[in-house]
Amino acid sequence: MNFNLVVLSIPVFFILIGIEVAVERYQNLSLYRWNDAFTNISCGIAQQVSGIFFRIFTIGFYEMIYAYLRIYTIPENWITFIVLFFLYDMLYYWAHRWSHTVNLFWTGHVVHHQSEDFNFSVALRQSSLQILFTFFVFLPLALIGFSTKQMIIVAGINLLYQFWIHTELIGKMGFLELFMNTPSHHRVHHGKNPEYIDKNYAGVFIIWDRMFGTFEPEKAPVVYGVTQSFKSWNPLWANVENLEKISSQWKVTPGFFNKLKVLFLKPGWRPQEQGGYYPVPEVEKEKYHKFEMPVHHPVLKYVFFQYAILLLGTTIFLFAHEGISIGWKGCFAILIGWGITNAGGLFEGKKIFFILEFLRPFLSILITGVFFYLTKPDFLTVPAIILASGYILLSLWSASRIRHFGTL
Repeated sequence: MNFNLVVLSIPVFFILIGIEVAVERYQNLSLYRWNDAFTNISCGIAQQVSGIFFRIFTIGFYEMIYAYLRIYTIPENWITFIVLFFLYDMLYYWAHRWSHTVNLFWTGHVVHHQSEDFNFSVALRQSSLQILFTFFVFLPLALIGFSTKQMIIVAGINLLYQFWIHTELIGKMGFLELFMNTPSHHRVHHGKNPEYIDKNYAGVFIIWDRMFGTFEPEKAPVVYGVTQSFKSWNPLWANVENLEKISSQWKVTPGFFNKLKVLFLKPGWRPQEQGGYYPVPEVEKEKYHKFEMPVHHPVLKYVFFQYAILLLGTTIFLFAHEGISIGWKGCFAILIGWGITNAGGLFEGKKIFFILEFLRPFLSILITGVFFYLTKPDFLTVPAIILASGYILLSLWSASRIRHFGTL
């Protein structure tokens, strides 16, 4: 079951991001920083590519329960679809809530909250690991008798809905604020203001927060991000940083049960003898300084160029991966991961990534060429070879022009 509404919506996402950027420039706002936006999109790329492998397990597990353990076979019609939509959204609320209040599960969600901006690109900033920490919450739907196909469609629609609520351009929306999740409600959820922590977990319907005591309206200006700012543009490090924090706390926490609490209590838990929970610092939007590193204009132009190629290749891969063997999928996943990691490293000015840029485009073309030669020899026509050679030469020339910006 490989139907993926998110992949099908990729062009729409980028059109809406383009519109938001145009409005930002027209109104002279400060909604986007290119290094942050690229990192957001890189995390989304990593999540979609890794999902090709993880969904084999998670969707397969759902299908197994539906096939062998379901209590009833629920027919597929518009009434059951609406029922499932509400049930899924309620379960999403609890999966989302536990992703904030259980430290181990926070590992699978913190990525989405690391950005200190709030725009449509943040909606794409998703964790590669989250599916592993939340899929079990939705298994009762299989047990009840909702088919895998219905669940996948409903899950996709639920996720697509949440794209448009990641913006500062839309204010409060009147009576819709009473029962729908809106940009205003979701801005609160992304805030690190103490009064906004662990509030507004809704996916589509804010009614769950109102029912279960986690609703908070938007009042004070929102300061975005996590309480301990994530200071990197590396999308792979973004996915594992919380595991490093857990490991560090685990090592210094005495006692078996205390170690379990490090995993399963709220993020920031420590034994009382170590000071107890880390306090949530007060923040004021006017005085807050976001994590920033200067990006030299030639480096930004180079990343733009490489990212355009990377996005095109990734999109083709996501659409066509069903017919590719698992070994080749792994090869392309590594190449994509290398590309987005290098982009982050270039933004951070780390010399090793400037050096790797002399190697990465060549190997990418070489491996892709070998794949097509072994599977579709007719693809390797003269125009294709000319284009590939031109890309390599242009990449090498561009990399040589920016190499002196790598200093760390």
